[in-house]
Amino acid sequence: MNKLKQYERVFNHFDSNGDGRISSCELQQCVGAIGGELSKAEAEAVMEYLDSDGDGLLGLDDFVKLVEEGEEEDKVKDLREAFKMYHEMDGSDCITPKSLKKMLSRLGESKSVDECKIMISRFDLDGDGVLNFDEFKVMML
Repeated sequence: MNKLKQYERVFNHFDSNGDGRISSCELQQCVGAIGGELSKAEAEAVMEYLDSDGDGLLGLDDFVKLVEEGEEEDKVKDLREAFKMYHEMDGSDCITPKSLKKMLSRLGESKSVDECKIMISRFDLDGDGVLNFDEFKVMML
C-alpha cells in the first residue's frame, strides 16, 4: 500500500462524520488517539495554518501536509540529538575533526584526524573546517 493510501485510511478513520473534512474537534481526537495532547486553541491554530481553502476544515491534502510536517520535525529533532552527541565531545557547538574522530572511535571505526578533516570538508559549506547543524543536516539527509 502506498503512502497516500495509508494517509487516506487514517484520514477516513478520523473523519468521524464522514464529510471528507477533519474539524478541529476531530483533529483533537486524532492527536489524542495517538497519545498526544492538543488543546482547543492549538487545534484551531493548526487548522488556520493548514487550511488551504479557508473553510475552517482540513481536507485530505491538508492532512497529508500536517502528517509530513510532523515527520520532518521528528527527523530534525533526532538529528539535533545526534549532532549534540558529536559536538559535546569537545565542548564546541560544531563537529570538529577531533570530535568526529572520537565519535567514530566509539562506534568502532578508526579514522585519523586527517581522514576526519576530509570527511568534514565534503559537507563544510562555509569552508570553516567544522560542521554546524545545518551542514550536518545536509550530510545526514
